[in-house]
Amino acid sequence: MADVARLAGVSGQTVSRVANDRPHVDAATRDRVLAAMREVGYRPNSAARALRNGQFRSIGVIVFELSSFGNTRTFNAVSEAATAAGYAITLIPVLNADQGKVTGAFTRLQEQAVDGVIIQIEAHQLDEAEIHLPDGLPVVVVDSNSYYDYPVVDTDQAQGARIATEHLLDLGHETVWHLGGPPTSFAATRRRRSWEETLIARGRSVPPVLVGDWSAASGYAVGRQLAADPAVTAVFAANDEMALGLLRALHEEGRDIPGDVSVVGFDDQESASQFWPPLTTVRQSFADVGRQAVAALITELDTNEHHHQPVSVPTELIIRASTAPPNRP
Repeated sequence: MADVARLAGVSGQTVSRVANDRPHVDAATRDRVLAAMREVGYRPNSAARALRNGQFRSIGVIVFELSSFGNTRTFNAVSEAATAAGYAITLIPVLNADQGKVTGAFTRLQEQAVDGVIIQIEAHQLDEAEIHLPDGLPVVVVDSNSYYDYPVVDTDQAQGARIATEHLLDLGHETVWHLGGPPTSFAATRRRRSWEETLIARGRSVPPVLVGDWSAASGYAVGRQLAADPAVTAVFAANDEMALGLLRALHEEGRDIPGDVSVVGFDDQESASQFWPPLTTVRQSFADVGRQAVAALITELDTNEHHHQPVSVPTELIIRASTAPPNRP
């Protein structure tokens, strides 16, 4: 810093102001200092700065499962929002939902000097395992319920399932079958519950739930049962991948889509418009979820106040060619 100050003909305090991007330095002086920094190869020590002001400009992300479409897109959105806000990301995958793994992940993040943590999980797993989140770092939970005393951000799962089910009923179908996600998933549980509540509210029968594991293969396996039942005229699949497998099973059974069976998915992944037929589905805004999670954490870091009002990001029904009124005999 002394070398930069001498070369630029300014004080060490002015160099510090430029290095920390503070005001009260005129443009010409700032350019001269920056040029001197480049000439002598000076770079501010971010670690030393963090120790001085207590902020590392880094966010830890704990993820329980990255292979699913929703979790991958949510993590991407969190990363983009954090980068835009000037924060680095440290990712720690946790493969098993147990207390030791969660505590270990927190410890590693504290050792790596992060300011706060975003936990991107199927939090229903944690609820059932009675896992407690360690103290010591501000936390925001993505994809959760109100079990934890932390800010929570999630897609409005119930709203999405309701508009999917209502769409099929409004087309004239007597009831709607459900191809559900795994019972360990909070999102799948909320979608299934909302589907059932919507049918009951409309005075319709509630068919038994057939469960997949989010994959197209599981959608195909379950879809073979649905395709063989002529009573099935409308299906709400808990995600687009399982809907894809269901479409294949229906095609193989010779069931016309949407003439014989209407299908609605959930997510609106990029390929959903390329399914045959193009898939009617519920669009989630993973970008909004990521932005809201990062914003909630930064607000807590800046204010040192805990805001525990859940943030629910709305969904949108995207209508394509896989749904239509039922064929009447």
